Amino acid sequence: MIRIVHYGLGPIGAGIARVAAARENLEIVGAIDVDPAKVGKDIGDVIGLGRQLGIAVSADAPAVLRSSRPDVVIHATGSHLPDVAPQLRQAIEAGAHVVSTCEELSFPFAANASLAAELDRIAGEHRIAVLGTGVNPGFAMDTLPLALTAVSQRVDAVHVRRRQDAAQRRLPLQRKIGAGLTVAEFEARVRDGSVRHVGLPESVYALAHGLGWTVDRLDDQIEPVIATKETRSADIVVAPGQVLGVRQVTKGIVGGRSAITLELEMYLGAEDPHDHVVVEGVPRIDVLVNEGTHGDLATAAILVNAIPSLLRARPGLRIMEELPLVHFGSRDVAR
Repeated sequence: MIRIVHYGLGPIGAGIARVAAARENLEIVGAIDVDPAKVGKDIGDVIGLGRQLGIAVSADAPAVLRSSRPDVVIHATGSHLPDVAPQLRQAIEAGAHVVSTCEELSFPFAANASLAAELDRIAGEHRIAVLGTGVNPGFAMDTLPLALTAVSQRVDAVHVRRRQDAAQRRLPLQRKIGAGLTVAEFEARVRDGSVRHVGLPESVYALAHGLGWTVDRLDDQIEPVIATKETRSADIVVAPGQVLGVRQVTKGIVGGRSAITLELEMYLGAEDPHDHVVVEGVPRIDVLVNEGTHGDLATAAILVNAIPSLLRARPGLRIMEELPLVHFGSRDVAR
């Protein structure tokens, strides 16, 4: 039985915990969150499981990690590595392997090189592995296209287009992509970095690393998708002329050309959601995932499904490419 502590019980963290609670090889032994509305309550009640697990949510992370002695910490508190690094250090120094939703942790060696080196060193000293993953980054726009090149004799370029209907996603993500803002508000928040999808640069670098390419520079463009009619999600009403979400394109320039192009469209009411991967080379590979990969459901699943591979990985700060193949396993699911 693998002992699990959940660090962060927001919408994604709660979804992960529901998946983990259904796995017969996992035992939830601790839960950490700073939300006063959750502290002191049973984690089963907090995540909407329909039953209690006998584990109270606590805001005292060091005490939980010390008393519960987890094998793995499932971490889901933030997107930016400098913000969550102290939490990761707590888990590492407690001797627990860590799998995290932090997008910037999925490939931190470019934007956060010194911090990545520090975490790698600490993890190595404690003989544990640390991984950042999710659906995007972590799968749809990096691991999946890289896996498709297993049948390639030559790869010239990779183009991934992902379109998601954000109305089907959680409210924090809808806010992160600017849904409901005016165009002026959207542009201001793009400038201050508070509106954008985090993780496209990490996916470019992860793909390039796997292919053995060196990225000279990134070209990053972000623009609003504007509503032409009133559009609703469960939480937001967007009037005509307001922002539905984002269209973001990040290109990896390799040898003076656009070798990797990642195009993300995420907005309320997006029609024909899909993931489309094209690998230009020999042979040419063109794969379409109809309806796309559901971001919230897939993220919850991959964090849990990665645990067996994480436990077999080399100590240190790891990326998806380096792990034994991550996949669903029926033996790990309660029957």
